[in-house]
Amino acid sequence: MTQIPLSILDLAPITAGGSAAQALRNTTDLAQHAERWAYHRYWLAEHHNMTGIASAATAVVIGHVAAATRSLRVGAGGIMLPNHAPLVIAEQFGTLESLFPGRIDLGLGRAPGTDQATARALRRHLAGSDDRFPQDVLELQSYFQPVHPGQRIQAVPGAGLEVPIWLLGSSLYSAELAARLGLPFAFASHFAPGLLMPALEVYRRGFRPSAALERPYAMVAANAIAADSDEEARFLFSSLRERFARIARGVRGPLPAPALNHESSWSADERAYADEATSCSVVGTAEAIRSGLLQLQAQTGADELMLTAQIFDHQARLHSFATVARAWQMADGQSALAQPG
Repeated sequence: MTQIPLSILDLAPITAGGSAAQALRNTTDLAQHAERWAYHRYWLAEHHNMTGIASAATAVVIGHVAAATRSLRVGAGGIMLPNHAPLVIAEQFGTLESLFPGRIDLGLGRAPGTDQATARALRRHLAGSDDRFPQDVLELQSYFQPVHPGQRIQAVPGAGLEVPIWLLGSSLYSAELAARLGLPFAFASHFAPGLLMPALEVYRRGFRPSAALERPYAMVAANAIAADSDEEARFLFSSLRERFARIARGVRGPLPAPALNHESSWSADERAYADEATSCSVVGTAEAIRSGLLQLQAQTGADELMLTAQIFDHQARLHSFATVARAWQMADGQSALAQPG
């Protein structure tokens, strides 16, 4: 089986007792290590009014990460387009592409990335915002194309830069739209894996070649948590499972510390929610990670895997991503990567 690229989705987790400033320092440190470990891309996501995620000003964080690295592709996974005027996003990412040419990706989603009250605070009104998503994507694409005679509105910077656009989703909607527009597609199976296989089928079956892409290109997101023992990896994984159990009971907040007794107090509904949300996860030693990722690649036919790891301790998170990278390269018969510094 041909090895495919591994990339990182960093949700910039704010841990219990920590701060956004520390989370952003950790993001920069992880990105610099990821570049050494030969990860392909490093994406950040737009979320608002969430005290456990520090990447609300996504374009700002992307610029900071790109400035701290040299060759790593950096991008949005994603920008929630209904929250913004397409011209604003074109100018932001045109600026990023001008500063860091050939290194910027723009992934787009149509969810608000927050609750309805916060969405109203962002947009001022919600009427028709989701319904306009296909038109907004086309408008955004147009701003990255060369300026044509008589064009009244231009993205400066942005025009002619052809910033790569991805569509992201956890349902069939974005899969269908990505296929129709001939764009690469990323599925958010790291938290909503239920429609992963149907969405990939819809995308590949309906794909129309475009100027952006000749053939379908599908990225699959997954949780990947590695440690020196299976027991330690499952212990680290308990933070994410507890976060989903809290979401099931309507509680959001910083990433909780790992604990062995989290699940003893869960209701059946909370356990079911956490089980479903984390079902696309690979957890364990290097061998378990290698086997699990190969199985995920074989099952989905993914062209790329986007991995995330919400781990409470930053050094443990670095060790996890280093272990994953080494395991993947050894699976391909390559030499091990550098150890974390």
